[in-house]
Amino acid sequence: MPVSSPALRAAPVGYGAMALERLIDDPAAGHRVLRRALELGVDHIDTADFYGDGAVNDMIRRAVPYREDVLVVTKIGAVHHPGGPIPLRPAQKPEELRAAVEDNLRSLGRDRLDVVNLRRLDVGPGISAEGDQIVGLEDQLETMVALREEGLIGGFGLSAVGPDAVRKALPAGILCVQNAYSLVSREAEDVLELCISEGIAWVPFFPLGSGLPGAVRVTDQPEVRAAAARLGLSAAQIGLAWLLRHAPNTLLIPGTTNVDHLAENVASARVELDRTTMAELGAIWEVRRTQLTR
Repeated sequence: MPVSSPALRAAPVGYGAMALERLIDDPAAGHRVLRRALELGVDHIDTADFYGDGAVNDMIRRAVPYREDVLVVTKIGAVHHPGGPIPLRPAQKPEELRAAVEDNLRSLGRDRLDVVNLRRLDVGPGISAEGDQIVGLEDQLETMVALREEGLIGGFGLSAVGPDAVRKALPAGILCVQNAYSLVSREAEDVLELCISEGIAWVPFFPLGSGLPGAVRVTDQPEVRAAAARLGLSAAQIGLAWLLRHAPNTLLIPGTTNVDHLAENVASARVELDRTTMAELGAIWEVRRTQLTR
């Protein structure tokens, strides 16, 4: 099922490299996961220099030599901050964005980044901007366009944004939008609909629900488990397959350090869900949204 976005074409299921932070002390295991991903047909990897303070990018550099047919998509807008409750701090200023691109170039060992997502802090989850870290999108877009014109990045997208930010960025030629989104957390539906109408790739992070404390998990839902049992699949495959069939411009980046789970994730692109199952799964959010607004 190829993505219909004319802006960014890739296989439906990529790989989210944040999971490799768990293998910092065993980089050889990380290399095996990455190489297996390529063997399975993964052609886009989502990463950031702030994952493991450059250690994850170093794994990618060593395991995935530059190939034109494999996109490495990075993120900027935050930097590693091991002393905080979340090991990140905002880095939203234009000069910080440029420095982050240079950090990613260095840790990936590249002269040019394929795609860079500007991680805004407009919507959660995660860290928020305060004080001088509250930066206008226009200034950031000017920096991103300049980096593209200089040849340091091939293109860019936005992350953690609302529809107004997407509309403002359209003239700059964004390739993708990356927001938290899953079948149990669809607050960004309006952003998704805008991306569909504008032909922009939609890249949901936390596609199976956030791993943050107290978050709702897709794989815990009775409807998801019932569908998995009925179809002989894993609950994760059901959650991922629903996302792919809910919107034609979806590119997934689930992360794992387990090669069996990796194969299951990639195989979710081939899962067919009938209309009844799609509707049953889609209703999970309608019920949850009603509960949240009470």
